Amino acid sequence: MSGVTTASPVFVEPPPPAPAAAAAQLRLPPARGDELGPQGRRALIGGVVAAHLVGGWALMQIDAVRTAVIEAAPVLMVDMIAPAEAPKPAPPPPRPQPRSTAPAPAPLIAAAPTPSPAPPAFVVPAPEPVLPQPVVVAPAPPAPPAPVAQPLAQVIKQVAPSAVRYVKEPTLDFPLLAKRAREHGTVVLRITVDAHGRLKEAWVHKSSGFERIDQAALKDIRTARFVPQMEDGRPVEWQTLAPLAYDL
Repeated sequence: MSGVTTASPVFVEPPPPAPAAAAAQLRLPPARGDELGPQGRRALIGGVVAAHLVGGWALMQIDAVRTAVIEAAPVLMVDMIAPAEAPKPAPPPPRPQPRSTAPAPAPLIAAAPTPSPAPPAFVVPAPEPVLPQPVVVAPAPPAPPAPVAQPLAQVIKQVAPSAVRYVKEPTLDFPLLAKRAREHGTVVLRITVDAHGRLKEAWVHKSSGFERIDQAALKDIRTARFVPQMEDGRPVEWQTLAPLAYDL
């Protein structure tokens, strides 16, 4: 429940006038607005506000005035009563769960064992008679042929360089580049001459030390013709050493 209480009006006796000394202190000298500057106007406003504050404070010092002000203020009291909570509905009962009925297992029936067939009788065969193998006689190998006499390798006759005779001596052609390079020396060639006195082959037996001189000697020896060498009254192939000198 809530109620409102209103206080009855109280008549307050007005306070006695302030002493003359206080009024004399608060009295301001008359002044014209147009003669006051900004600072004067601010001082005037501050004095008026201070006078009102002092007057109000003086009135509140009287007990009768303070009591009348407190009783004159209406007091409003409200009691808040919380409403009663509505009852909660009861939860519904749980539904019954259906029971699952598992089928009963089928009975196991043992099968009758099948009789296994009897194994066949094992018969050992009689051994076959062993026949004698015929003896094969290998024929005798033929006699090896008689060896054929090989001709003896022909031995080339060796002739001393001092015994060599020329039908035409070799023409020496000194290489121009070798002359400019101041290359010179003696080349010793080993030569093979056929039965007719013509050069068959030649190679360097001892080098001169310069490739151009050696190649010139192999070329120049082919311009020579030799006197055939005789053995047992007939001309034969022979070999010798032929020195060719290339001097500046």
